[in-house]
Amino acid sequence: MADETDEEEEEPAVELGEGEPVEGAPLARVASRLTWAQQKSEVVRKEGDSVVRTPDGPQTLESLLEDVDITYFETRREFEDSVREVVGTGPVPTE
Repeated sequence: MADETDEEEEEPAVELGEGEPVEGAPLARVASRLTWAQQKSEVVRKEGDSVVRTPDGPQTLESLLEDVDITYFETRREFEDSVREVVGTGPVPTE
């Protein structure tokens, strides 16, 4: 068993940057606030105003869902995959 002082002296596994915080929430955080299955219209009603981080900068969930053809999400994964098809993947701008 590790001594408590050993844990306090360890450095973090990942160094945090010095820049400004990134605007918006990760898509997974927004998805975790909902229960599944959900109609797209209910997702928009409940979380449409949420700002999500994307490679193109922060965008509202409602604007992202306008380009999603699915009207009913069976699972959280189906929802996240559908939104990621619209926004793509990649680094989120920090400035």
